[in-house]
This record gives sequence, structure tokens and C-alpha cells, in this order.
Amino acid sequence: MGASDPEVAPWARGGAAGMAGAGAGAGARGGAAAGVEARARDPPPAHRAHPRHPRPAAQPSARRMDSASGGLGSGDNAPTTEALFVALGAGVTALSHPLLYVKLLIQVGHEPMPPTLGTNVLGRKVLYLPSFFTYAKYIVQVDGKIGLFRGLSPRLMSNALSTVTRGSMKKVFPPDEIEQVSNKDDMKTSLKKVVKETSYEMMMQCVSRMLAHPLHVISMRCMVQFVGREAKYSGVLSSIGKIFKEEGLLGFFVGLIPHLLGDVVFLWGCNLLAHFINAYLVDDSVSDTPGGLGNDQNPGSQFSQALAIRSYTKFVMGIAVSMLTYPFLLVGDLMAVNNCGLQAGLPPYSPVFKSWIHCWKYLSMQGQLFRGSSLLFRRVSSGSCFALE
Repeated sequence: MGASDPEVAPWARGGAAGMAGAGAGAGARGGAAAGVEARARDPPPAHRAHPRHPRPAAQPSARRMDSASGGLGSGDNAPTTEALFVALGAGVTALSHPLLYVKLLIQVGHEPMPPTLGTNVLGRKVLYLPSFFTYAKYIVQVDGKIGLFRGLSPRLMSNALSTVTRGSMKKVFPPDEIEQVSNKDDMKTSLKKVVKETSYEMMMQCVSRMLAHPLHVISMRCMVQFVGREAKYSGVLSSIGKIFKEEGLLGFFVGLIPHLLGDVVFLWGCNLLAHFINAYLVDDSVSDTPGGLGNDQNPGSQFSQALAIRSYTKFVMGIAVSMLTYPFLLVGDLMAVNNCGLQAGLPPYSPVFKSWIHCWKYLSMQGQLFRGSSLLFRRVSSGSCFALE
């Protein structure tokens, strides 16, 4: 997941509020589980279809279930739940901040310590750059332990704003009630459901990203001041004044486009891949009963293994897709600090980029589109640090 937040976990995009696109996956798992419970309560009819292909029962929507049971989505508990999400998000952000801080310094090409000689899995001698722990120890030596949390305040504000924005949008534009579908015969309907839910999630993610991006830019610039030991950006209010005076309104949105593109590609890639895998590769007839089929006493048993597999599909797909979309995160973070008056955004660390596309092409030519994606085993390459062409 990069120095920006969802960054907290790339499959957790959308900030500390949770995984981007999780609404579609959670709805699918919740609908399947509710179907199992409904079949367990009601005895099967005498003319039931073949046990390997039972007919799925219509499921109540998550919004309707929450309203009836007084769960997390109920009106009385909504403000408390939103405050809880903000508090949990702040805790996760604070704990993960040193990790993202080190990642950002590596992304901009700051390597203050020499590489060390080691061996790879084949026994060959190679040079390794400092790992996250060595890098973090160096920061503590320079700035003390508190130095690991440079730029944390605007990140906390950014994540809180993102969480509140998403919660408010769900109230103003509630998702439509969609019946869950799990039968392969209803594949067309199921795909329409996934597309509709992903479009809804994309809208919320893009709006929350745009509103929180100015604070993200301030956080990035506060952190990269470590490179040149500057103190240009300190408080949030003073940073807002400096950016507006020097760069105008557009200065708050530098690097926004690659971040938005990365979010969109991540959401659609993760949700569609998880849907097709669950639909075509996970067999509903798989059972954990001795005979391989469910029975009238335990009709839901034949779905237990399928549900367990589906519950992990979204998680695994999130990790895989986040690796593919990492270059968008890298380019967005570099553009946020490029040519802003700080040493980390100027030569020799970085050329002055004309646009994010120019930045992408430059990194591609240097073979550095995935720089900073690994924090443990970092081999020295020819383009480890920025160099002027």
C-alpha cells in the first residue's frame, strides 16, 4: 500500500475507514450467509430441485436488515458508529505512520545510508539497501522517536475527513436495495449487481479522495522535509497559506489524477476479478459432509466450504491488484512534492516534472515504477536514486 492512506493497506484503499470496494464483497458474503440461515429455518419443499443445485432464496438487503435489527446501520447508532470508525481509523493511521513515512522517503530517492553486502537465495553476493527497521532507527537517531511521526496530524485529519465524507454520502445517496444472487444460472443478474455496487463505491471513493487530497499534499510535504532539514511546512493552517500563496488553488490538488486513476483501477479490478473467480471457479456443490452433499437436516452444509473460499477471494484479489496499481500511488506522491521548494522535489533527487505523465515516463525509463514497494529486501539497482539525465 505507499505513503498515502489507503494506502494503509492497498486493499484497504479509501483511508482508514476500511477496504475500498469492500461494500460489494461484504454484501455478497452477507447475502450468502443469510441464505444459509433462511434455508436452515424453513424445511425444504417436497418438489425441491436436485440437491446439488438448490434454488437461492431472495435475501433482504443489508440496509433493511440493519434497520430491523438495530445493527450498525440503524439510525440511532449511526453517529456512534461513525465516531467509532473515525477513532479506529486514527489508531490504525498512527500505528502505521512510521511505515508510510519510511516508504515515502524511499519513494523520493533518499538513501542516507550506504548499502551492505549480502547473499541472495542462490548464494550470490549482492548489495542490499537498508530495510525499514534500519531506516527507522536512523530517523530516530536524527530526530528522536517523535521524528517517526512527522506529518501525522494532517494525515489524521485527511483520514477523518474521508471517513466522514463517505458516511455522509451514504446517508444522502443510500445504495439501492439489491437481492443477493449466488446461482450460476443468474450470472447476468449477478454481474449487473457487481457493476452497480462498484460504480456506487467508486463515486464515494472519488469524492472523498478529492476532498481529503489537500491535507494529503500537506502531509507529504511535511514528511519529505526530513531530506533537506527544512521547516517550510509546519502547521496545517500555515501550510495552507503557503501553498495558496505560492501555487494557487491548484497547488492543493497536485498528484490527484494518478491517485484517482489508481483508486478506480483498483476498485474495478478487485471487484470484477473476485466476482468471476467466485462465479466460475468456486463450486457450490462442494460439501464438507461425508457423502459430498447437503441433507434435509443440514441443508446449508454444502455451502460451507464455498462460503469460506469466497470470504477470502476479495482479500487476495485486493493484494494482487494493489501491487499492479502501485505505480499510480508512487507517481501521485512524487507529484505532490515535486518542485514545491523542498530539496526532495528538486534535482538531484528529482527532475522538475511537467505533468504526472512525464513523471510516469521518467520512472519507467529508469525502471523505478515500483520503487518503495518493498521495505525489507531492497537490492541495489542502477536506478535506485534519481539522477539527472
